[in-house]
Amino acid sequence: MLKIQEIREIIKLIDQSSIEKFTYESDGAKLVLKKGSGAQAAVATTVVEQEQLVQQGISAVQVQRTEDVIAPQQVTPVAPVAVTQVEDPSLHKITSPMVGTFYSASSPDIPAYVQKGDSVKPEAIVCIVEAMKLFNEIEAEVSGEIVEVLVKDGQLVEYGQPLFLVRAN
Repeated sequence: MLKIQEIREIIKLIDQSSIEKFTYESDGAKLVLKKGSGAQAAVATTVVEQEQLVQQGISAVQVQRTEDVIAPQQVTPVAPVAVTQVEDPSLHKITSPMVGTFYSASSPDIPAYVQKGDSVKPEAIVCIVEAMKLFNEIEAEVSGEIVEVLVKDGQLVEYGQPLFLVRAN
């Protein structure tokens, strides 16, 4: 079965080529890409994978359920999420353990759990990642100082994406 990053790479390659339609089937999963006007692409896969794709950032593809396959509809282009490159190996990265939406606080009307310059301990909650209406508290994992907050409140994050940089004590 293809991983989301592999699907994204295939989309880029098809977009850069003269191929108009691409179909890939493996282990009961099916991927269909069709070129259209603008940035249109169609993803078809098993119904079980529909929620996984949406959770993994393929929110640009609006899908409608048929029997065992998702039928492609009009796609609106989405700006790519900027990922800050982390260069300093002495800094600890607090990464997202899942795909979801990043929230810096448990409610919009209260301050963020942590900000740049704050000190944290390993069990300190630094943010929440919401996935499928489940709010998962993310802990700092190390003692130290928050050097950088790499994502914005409400931003979609991917599995393994760095959220914070911490200078460990």
